[in-house]
Amino acid sequence: MLDPKSLLDHLADFLSPQPTSPSERRQELIGTLREAQAEGLIDADALSMIEGVFQVGQLCARDILVPRAQIDWIDINRPLAEIIKTVIEAAHSRFPVFEGTRDNVIGILLAKDLLRHSSEQDFQVRDWLRPTVFIPESKRLSVLLRDFKDNRNHLAVVVDEYSGIAGIITIEDVLEQIVGDIEDEHDIDEEADNILALDNGDVRIKGITELEQLNEALGTNFAPEDIETVAGLVIQHLGRVPKVGERIEIDGIEFEVQRADPRQIHILLARQKPKKVE
Repeated sequence: MLDPKSLLDHLADFLSPQPTSPSERRQELIGTLREAQAEGLIDADALSMIEGVFQVGQLCARDILVPRAQIDWIDINRPLAEIIKTVIEAAHSRFPVFEGTRDNVIGILLAKDLLRHSSEQDFQVRDWLRPTVFIPESKRLSVLLRDFKDNRNHLAVVVDEYSGIAGIITIEDVLEQIVGDIEDEHDIDEEADNILALDNGDVRIKGITELEQLNEALGTNFAPEDIETVAGLVIQHLGRVPKVGERIEIDGIEFEVQRADPRQIHILLARQKPKKVE
């Protein structure tokens, strides 16, 4: 049995200079904390948050960004009525604004600024744009979180090695790595919207969607033992949590991961694979 004194000793050892590598010491500490949780010295939520803090120290922006294909963009040259419609329908709080091409982001538009002042005489969207914060894909989340806090920014635009826009990342995306999924405007809110049919024929699915609902919608017959959700199905099949962009085919259905972090899958796309003609 692990006693409180033993836990404190392990923590002290971790904070003291040791010949072992940081990775080995980190794994040793996590093991000690898990043992402490099993013995009731800390609760499961506290353990999860501590593990999340360690993960934030290891991840960078490219690991959790919202890809550019999923961004709700604002084109500065569109009529004001169309911009207002986009903002209302998307229901986000912040939007990247571009001019010409989507690699030319000229600012960030806050929904509250648009909806509060758009009825004013001579209103111009350009006058209300906030400065854009650009960060590289390699930026560590721990550093980014500190920057968000110090500069009071909530959104950064992530650029790739060729200076193209790779995606966006918000302070919520970083915090989710510590406290778990936070339901907000980036998420599908209603249970009825767990499964959404897209115009291109793909089906957008929340990872927490139950397999029974998936089978009913797609005409499939997924029923693995001890698995209840689509995310669980994909993880069990692959043997690990997949990365964003990975494609996994299961019984004629291809699942493409749209949003995920190292611990869970949030959003997938599903499509029927054509049957091979023999």
